[in-house]
Amino acid sequence: MKVRKIFGLNLQRLRRERRLSQEQLAHLAGCARAYLSGAEAGRRNATLDMLEALATVLEVEPADLLKDPETRPEPT
Repeated sequence: MKVRKIFGLNLQRLRRERRLSQEQLAHLAGCARAYLSGAEAGRRNATLDMLEALATVLEVEPADLLKDPETRPEPT
């Protein structure tokens, strides 16, 4: 799976787990909702600065946004 797609899937999952809308997350991370939507869909490349901002808002490590969900262990 491509890194952009992995990033998008993780971003969307973490956003939903925190019960944030795209609009809310975009506001907190300092980006446009359309940018966030494109990133979640795997159509946009995130900069390292944006990766860091999103990870900070979602309270995860930046690397967590890049972990392949197919190899991620299921929560117990």
